[in-house]
Amino acid sequence: MKTSILVQNLKCGGCANTITTKLSEIKNILDINIDVEESKVSFKYTNEADAFAVKDKLKMLGYPSVDEDNNIISKAKSFVSCATGKLST
Repeated sequence: MKTSILVQNLKCGGCANTITTKLSEIKNILDINIDVEESKVSFKYTNEADAFAVKDKLKMLGYPSVDEDNNIISKAKSFVSCATGKLST
């Protein structure tokens, strides 16, 4: 199955790089595509538990979905994730 999640704090290729790298570590998650302009993370998954794992991982990285609270902690986490993504390219 394929789905997309609209996220907050997605601003650049560094963010996209971190998201792609971290989501690739989740079992049964394939074909990850990040659209920075639309703040959209798309991927294929095997079961709903995998899709929820992606949503939880995104929140942990500082990229909560648009239906979740985007507090100062999320913004700080996304800043660090973005910097990490830029350094690893």
